[in-house]
Amino acid sequence: MASGIISVGMELGGFRLLSIFLLAVCVVSYAVLILLTVWRLIAYPQEMWNDLTAPRRAFGFFTFIAGTNVLGVRIALSGHHMTTAVLLIVAVVTWLALGYVIPWTAVLSRVDRPVVAHANGSWFIWVVASQSIAVASATIEPTMPSIQNALAIVAVCAWSVGVFLYAAAGIFVAARMMWFEFRPVDLDPPYWVAMGACAITILAGARIVEMADAPMVSATRGIIEGAAVVFWGFATWLIPVLTAAGLWRHIIHRIPLRYEATLWSIVFPLGMYSVGATYLGQADKLPIVEAIGNGWLWVAFIAWALTFMAMLSHLVRTVVLDAPNSAAAR
Repeated sequence: MASGIISVGMELGGFRLLSIFLLAVCVVSYAVLILLTVWRLIAYPQEMWNDLTAPRRAFGFFTFIAGTNVLGVRIALSGHHMTTAVLLIVAVVTWLALGYVIPWTAVLSRVDRPVVAHANGSWFIWVVASQSIAVASATIEPTMPSIQNALAIVAVCAWSVGVFLYAAAGIFVAARMMWFEFRPVDLDPPYWVAMGACAITILAGARIVEMADAPMVSATRGIIEGAAVVFWGFATWLIPVLTAAGLWRHIIHRIPLRYEATLWSIVFPLGMYSVGATYLGQADKLPIVEAIGNGWLWVAFIAWALTFMAMLSHLVRTVVLDAPNSAAAR
């Protein structure tokens, strides 16, 4: 997700070599993650089921949908629209399935109450997945005139669902923070997804505004255009808040800052904020917003590079160096 959206930003900015490099990282990562997920499902089905029924982890499954569509949108920029359409179909089917299954398995069917005590930043990933459907639909709409109306319906409905889900997730997470003990260790990187969900809502709205006239688009273009600007304002406001929360966690309370996979949930929102602001500035003719998006792209890329190097270092230490020592000790 992080590599794919920054690749989109680099392509829009004209930095083609960087964009191709990030696309390659995105494709390889996507393939590896699918293979590892299938292997885990076969080898450890009970653990997968435990994740699916755990409210703290279950919403992470929606990253498959978002990642699939982010990859599809980037591939569409290279002209491979049919590939994007296939990935969109996979994403929509998975979105519908998980969208009804996970709320039941992880929230409604649980015996222990209140479930809101388990709410965290990963709940916003459901929003990201929904809005990614809207973005991918709007992206391929100009190239498929025979199904433009259908794509318009999918885009507007997915955007609308995402907006309502954002409100719901925000209420649940805020209730968890106010009603239950909230320790510095609980404020982990996935809370940045709150901003990323805002940012992809901006991007989806901007892409819908640019769609060709269709009954569904014509009926909602005005409200979506205005709402996208409102979401941009809120996403911008969230960045200092989340940054201050990170300083509070790592500097004041001295929680070590070391590599963990969830750090990518910081990089993705940064990249999505850049791309969303760029598209919004172009769609609504807001040059200051577009300029901020263009500049923010480099903030996102620096965060990506630092996290990528930290990941490689972590893999070298744990897989290359520690694994032989552990085997020898056994």
